Amino acid sequence: MNSARQPKTLWALSKGETCAVSGYDDALPEPYRVRLMEFGFHQGEAVTCLLTPGFGAPRVYRVSNTVFSLDSEIAQYVLVAPAEDPNL
Repeated sequence: MNSARQPKTLWALSKGETCAVSGYDDALPEPYRVRLMEFGFHQGEAVTCLLTPGFGAPRVYRVSNTVFSLDSEIAQYVLVAPAEDPNL
């Protein structure tokens, strides 16, 4: 059994949870990584999960005062860590 802790992903956030972007999984193709950074998903940026509909539907996130919908095919490659600022 692998005891190494897996990093948390954007897709794993619960509704109302806020975390900071910590990076991207190496498996995410570069064009997607660039596009996400254009949207504001930069390392250290706070991200809040606003909506987690069922049945695998895209989830809704707030980053940089903008709202985005991402499906699991992308959100599972965005790595997050607990936000350092509790007021985020």
